[in-house]
Amino acid sequence: MKRKLQYYLQAALNSYAILFFSQNKILGALLFVVSMFDPNAGISGLIALIVSLALVSGLGFNKEEIKSGLYSFNSLLLGIGFGTFYNYNYTFWLWLSAACLLCVVLSVNLTAWLGKYALPTLSIPFVISFWIVLIAANGYTGMGLIQKSSSLVFELTTSVPSHFTRICNFFDRLHMPAYVDLFFRSVSALLFQNSILAGILISIGFFIHSRIGFSLLVIGFVVACVVNHLTGTYPEGISNYHLGANFMMVSCAIGGFFFIPSWRSYLWAIATIPFIFLMLNGISRILGLYNLPVFSMPFCLATLGMLHFFLLRKQPGKLQLTAIQNYSPETNLYQFVNGRKRFKELSYLALRLPFMGSWTVSQAYNGTITHKGEWNEALDFVLTDFDQKTYAQPGTTPEDYYCYNKPVLASADGVIQEVINHIEDNAIGQINLSQNWGNTIVIKHSDHLYTKVSHLKKNSAKVKAGDYVKHGEIIALCGNSGRSPEPHLHFQVQATPFIGSKTIAYPFVSYVNEKSDVLKSFDIPLEDEVVKSPEINPYLKNAFHFQPGYVVNISTDGGQKETWEVFTDDYNYTYFFCHETAAIAYFVSNEYVFYFSRFYGSRSSVLYRFYQTAYRVSYSAHAVKDTYAMHTGQFNPAQWLQDLLAPFYIFTKNIYSNFIIHHGDGIDISVDACAQVFNHRRSLMQANIKITSEGITQLNIQQKGKLLKVTWHRD
Repeated sequence: MKRKLQYYLQAALNSYAILFFSQNKILGALLFVVSMFDPNAGISGLIALIVSLALVSGLGFNKEEIKSGLYSFNSLLLGIGFGTFYNYNYTFWLWLSAACLLCVVLSVNLTAWLGKYALPTLSIPFVISFWIVLIAANGYTGMGLIQKSSSLVFELTTSVPSHFTRICNFFDRLHMPAYVDLFFRSVSALLFQNSILAGILISIGFFIHSRIGFSLLVIGFVVACVVNHLTGTYPEGISNYHLGANFMMVSCAIGGFFFIPSWRSYLWAIATIPFIFLMLNGISRILGLYNLPVFSMPFCLATLGMLHFFLLRKQPGKLQLTAIQNYSPETNLYQFVNGRKRFKELSYLALRLPFMGSWTVSQAYNGTITHKGEWNEALDFVLTDFDQKTYAQPGTTPEDYYCYNKPVLASADGVIQEVINHIEDNAIGQINLSQNWGNTIVIKHSDHLYTKVSHLKKNSAKVKAGDYVKHGEIIALCGNSGRSPEPHLHFQVQATPFIGSKTIAYPFVSYVNEKSDVLKSFDIPLEDEVVKSPEINPYLKNAFHFQPGYVVNISTDGGQKETWEVFTDDYNYTYFFCHETAAIAYFVSNEYVFYFSRFYGSRSSVLYRFYQTAYRVSYSAHAVKDTYAMHTGQFNPAQWLQDLLAPFYIFTKNIYSNFIIHHGDGIDISVDACAQVFNHRRSLMQANIKITSEGITQLNIQQKGKLLKVTWHRD
């Protein structure tokens, strides 16, 4: 029962908060309080919200969408609008119920229909439902709805206690600059009010929730006022409702909610303002024929139009749409920036080194010998000894060279596209310019992605065109054919299947720089680097081999107990689920590395501590460095300057690192996390993960001067 009440309370608060593109409970509660400044409107809005939640819950619609408020916030707006436009009587509640049902039906249907095109519903169900009510009420006086006089629309009712009325009147009569006055009234108009106090409270709540969002509200307001001043479109000034519901909200939507905040999204937010003028004026003229207010329809149409316009791009470019909506511009931005660095496997196919052991890069990209022009993004590999020589004495035949006759591997799964296998190997110092590439194999890994290995040994190919190969499979032997004065392996990535195709830059998924013993991920080797594939430590891989159905019981020295279970969602993404706190931590475990990708839920859960501690672990037992996405869910004024500047410049990083300590009965992973502001670092956490042949046994986490000991129990 308690969980049900929490669920519906969260859904109700989200319905208020989502009016400002948020899921923040505090902002939702504040908007609820402000809506009650006009009790008639506030109460009818709350009742419409409760009715819509009961309806969609009882009929069994998607629980997550119900909880997010997507099905109920339009009904909330409808109820507030009803209470603002009409006086209470028995027909008021009858028609509000009917209109609420219509609004819910429209919300569910439009959410499903527009969702197919990755588009939001916005406030279209509210606008259409209210238009229908107004048309019906204006045409049939027998409906019984009693409209308030125009002077009372947006005004506080006289039923409010006198001391509260005096407070509101005090703020309304403050001698503040006219545009500041208009700004706060415009913010309050989103709840059908005309109150400076309401606007101030909403602005404070929204600023605490999102500095980026608030800055875009200000930008939308300023640009709209400037355009109106320059054009004289509204000689008496733009109404506070039109400013809030259309100009300011479209700036917030385009600049920071549906697009990843950046200077480009800010420019588009500004560019959309004149567009809103055209739509507002044009739609107002049409609706004026039926005595209908325009409400927020220009905002809805402009936002949907811009989103669909950018969704049709073939190449996303640098103006990025928000793929995963966190209902916070800051979180959207920080997660995007962090993910772009961390989740390169989403952008690249995993290519491995095409050989066994440690090889030296004799010629890298933009090499001084042959890697030039359209073929500049290629790599040559050789084997060297301690004296950096590529051959044993006397070095006069191919057989004297260390790499000659060594296995060449498929760097990824694919289909053999072409095989050249008949060309003679050259004598040392000789080259074959007529058959430049020598013996060659081209593998197709996906559309527009091929790898090519060349200068192979004659008749050494183990495959033929049409064969399917797995990564690591031997496909030929290193040779000295074609334009090759001495044995070496030429490797390149290309977008077309033809021998001699133009090369493209493409990283290897993982390799070790043997000289520095540094693990590189999604990087391209440099000239003279000695590289090898990482060697997997079985202790580490076994410890982090979490498969669906894996269950672990966690207990802390403070008495906290949790049960975590591994599940796979509909998209085959794997995650830990904490049964006690409902926290979720998504993770990836591939051939070389384990890492967490996203966390949802209570940060007081021990699962969050594990997420922080085991953020990235290399199975090769090499030291790891990574970055956490900035966290914006807490009240942290020290970060507000960074939030305001984040679309243009990020100067703060949360850095994660670990290294492996071997001991007699297992392995320890020593973890350090720190915050870096410019060049100044501050410790955030130090931790230790103890691993034996049985897997993880204990976590020790030092954070904010407190040591937390976590014991790991498998049944």
